[in-house]
Amino acid sequence: MPETDLADAAIEWFDANARDLPWRAPGTSAWAVLVSEIMLQQTPVARVLPSYQAWLARWPEPAALAADTPAEAIRMWGRLGYPRRAMRLHECAVAIVARHGGDVPTDLDALLALPGVGAYTARAVAAFAYGQRQPVVDTNVRRFVARASRGKADAGPTTTPADLADTEALLPIEPGRAARASAAFMELGAVVCTARAPRCTDCPVVEVCGWRAEGRPTPTGPTRRPQQYAGTDRQVRGLLLAVLREADGPVQAGQLDLVWADAVQRDRALRSLLDDGLVSPAGDGRYALAGEA
Repeated sequence: MPETDLADAAIEWFDANARDLPWRAPGTSAWAVLVSEIMLQQTPVARVLPSYQAWLARWPEPAALAADTPAEAIRMWGRLGYPRRAMRLHECAVAIVARHGGDVPTDLDALLALPGVGAYTARAVAAFAYGQRQPVVDTNVRRFVARASRGKADAGPTTTPADLADTEALLPIEPGRAARASAAFMELGAVVCTARAPRCTDCPVVEVCGWRAEGRPTPTGPTRRPQQYAGTDRQVRGLLLAVLREADGPVQAGQLDLVWADAVQRDRALRSLLDDGLVSPAGDGRYALAGEA
């Protein structure tokens, strides 16, 4: 199957089987696409959906968020995890208003220059919001392309220029169709060509899949263990932030002391929140979310 035919097969499958997700709806704004991509980083779709809908109901465009405080962004983020993303989204909204008149830019370099927007997110917005021909390469795409095109079980631990080139080579020339192919590759990697239990019989390119032709070899590199959460500094940070989110203003340090018995770990977690700019000292032994002190 030529590369363009592989993309055509993936698009045909995607048109019939794609999950009904709000950020894929026709007419979705570039801001909504950007918000979804930031929220989906290291976070499952099911957890993102309610936060995404609530966020856009409150801040439907960058100017609305830019006019609000970083504290409100952190508060609205809730328990979605990795709360620095809320700060980055707020900074991003401020930059969009200041540099682009409140409109998410279409140019890849301009997207890359926004705070907290990396190579993947910039290409995702360019493709999914503006229909551009960009290789959108996340973990799922890398795995699908490595298997279908190169016969490998996975593509290694990090994205490389070769991953971008291999993915781009599979994209149709017409930009809109290329963007559709990028979405199809991502969906196939997420729900069919999965890491642990790939559903090859449901795959539209199974007959030409290089990995299947090679006998489905197993990965040769070290396996990644799932990150633990219970008892980690991440958990303690989340507990401290929960107290501050639920308060109307600064809180006494004693209120924070109640959430975790280990004072050394609790203080370390609090210092990291201060260093990240998520929390600010408010004087008299009190702390508040960024922008509320």
